[in-house]
Amino acid sequence: MTPNAKVGPSSVVIDEIWTVERVKSLGVMTNVETAAQILGIGRTVAYRLAKDGDFPVQVLRIGHSYRVPVLRLLELLGAPDAPLDRDRFID
Repeated sequence: MTPNAKVGPSSVVIDEIWTVERVKSLGVMTNVETAAQILGIGRTVAYRLAKDGDFPVQVLRIGHSYRVPVLRLLELLGAPDAPLDRDRFID
C-alpha cells in the first residue's frame, strides 16, 4: 500500500496506480468495485451501471454478486498482450 493511500469500507485501496501487470495479477475475474477503481468510476455509479447493463465492460451476475472478466478490462484499456498469463496454470 502506498503511504497516502486510503482504505475504503470494502478494503479496496483508493488512489493506487493500476499497471497492466497489476490488473493481470487479479486473475480471471474481479469484483465490480475493483474494476470500477481501475476505470476511475465511483462505487455507487459502478453498481448502478452493472445493474442497468451499462458498465463499460462485460459484467457477469453470479448469485447476488457481480463479476468482471479481467480480460475485458485489459482489452478496454488497450493493454498489449491482453490475454492473461495462462501458461502458468497449464502443465
